[in-house]
Amino acid sequence: MRLIAENLGGERGGEAVFSGMDFTLGSGEALTVIGPNGSGKSTLLRILCGLLPAAVGKVRLEGGGEDFPTVAAACHYLGHQNAMKPTLSVTENLAFWRSFLGADGSNGRARSLTVAEALETVGLTGIGHLPFGYLSTGQRRRVAIARLLASHRPVWLLDEPTSGLDKASEARFSQLMTAHCLAGGLIVAATHLPLGLKETKLLEMRASAT
Repeated sequence: MRLIAENLGGERGGEAVFSGMDFTLGSGEALTVIGPNGSGKSTLLRILCGLLPAAVGKVRLEGGGEDFPTVAAACHYLGHQNAMKPTLSVTENLAFWRSFLGADGSNGRARSLTVAEALETVGLTGIGHLPFGYLSTGQRRRVAIARLLASHRPVWLLDEPTSGLDKASEARFSQLMTAHCLAGGLIVAATHLPLGLKETKLLEMRASAT
């Protein structure tokens, strides 16, 4: 599987924030995107997952087969918001996403975890009954990470994924990202902080001229 960006350009509010971007990621590879605020890191991720149109250029996925014909079909997008309903319980939120996204395909070595397994993996065993809105900032982020595990997708698009996490949770998530790549997954992560990935490509974005 390959994720390919060709001559990609993005806009925010009608103004160009980046242009002429090219990169290719193969199975098992990660790309860390760094740069100052306003350089277009979040815009790039939203274009990759299909939430925003590219101003120029194109994004495509090769080798995804019938299950994952496009990047949108193949990806999990973890943005600044955690995409959970605060009044629903943790288990209800994850069960919704597992049902909505589907959890029956294994795509080779990788598989979807059950809700209970996903919560155990992120260190949140025993809180599934609590309303999501009752949780701390770090716990909410860990539940959002559990969503990545409860419905398998080969491509993870992550925007400041460790925001709100303590050191132990950062280390745990680093292990999860490493395992995802070892299983043939792809990761594009925008961050201001080291993610603990030993092998990653680097893309540095620069603030546009004003």
